[in-house]
Amino acid sequence: MPLQQGSARARQRTVLLVGIAVLLAALVLAVVLASLLTHGRHEVSPQMLKWKDRGTTKNLQEVIVGRCYNYITAQHPELGDKDCLKIWESLKDAFIYKNPCNITPEDYQPLMELASHPIPCNKSLFWSKTNDLVHRYTKSNQNFLTLEDTLLGYMADRVSWCGDPSAPGINYESCPKRNECESNPGSVFWKMASKMFAEAACGVVQVMLNGSVEAGAFRSSSIFGSIEIFNLDPDKVTEVHIWLMQNIGGPQRPVQLLQCVHNPDHTDCRLCTNSSAIP
Repeated sequence: MPLQQGSARARQRTVLLVGIAVLLAALVLAVVLASLLTHGRHEVSPQMLKWKDRGTTKNLQEVIVGRCYNYITAQHPELGDKDCLKIWESLKDAFIYKNPCNITPEDYQPLMELASHPIPCNKSLFWSKTNDLVHRYTKSNQNFLTLEDTLLGYMADRVSWCGDPSAPGINYESCPKRNECESNPGSVFWKMASKMFAEAACGVVQVMLNGSVEAGAFRSSSIFGSIEIFNLDPDKVTEVHIWLMQNIGGPQRPVQLLQCVHNPDHTDCRLCTNSSAIP
């Protein structure tokens, strides 16, 4: 009897050890399979959509947040209650992981509400095809503000962004041009920001147009011609002054001094001619 009992215990230990070994083997197999499946999913993940314009600006978050803090602390401390981190999050939420051709005005509405601020009357300056000149003018003359001189415009000026349905949700390689799809992140943003800027205008409004453009100074397809002009409130705007700017060889204009700073040797920038010079 003792011998039989010892044999039974030995068999039980053997069965137990075999069972543990089988469980361990199954566990190892499960881990290996899970790893292979996960690796396989990464390999077959969809590629980023490809477009014709430049991709999202590198370090976009740092650029937007940095510009925001600079604007509300150094330039306009009266806006110090703005939350720059929330503003960034609302911008990111408007496009991340989204098809960049399916952006809607509603996507940007939270951003518009967070970043909006009053525009003083008689200071709104709109422009079309005079980008460089108008902003050199507002930098030298603090009496006027363009859209790019507001918080929204200042943060987004010369910056690009777009999302993509695949990870990481932001496309740093390429973004769609307007002719590829109308409802892209940049176009929708600037249309909304322009509409809000026009709605806020009051008093005397200034408009700087380019009179040297062959197609004409006023273009109905421009942001000013298609959006801003239709959103000026006639109950708030009393006058609209048009500045028709020519290239430097055109008629004399009040801002020609700024043009001459960049083209000092042009004949129209010479204060004295050779014939009138004192010998």
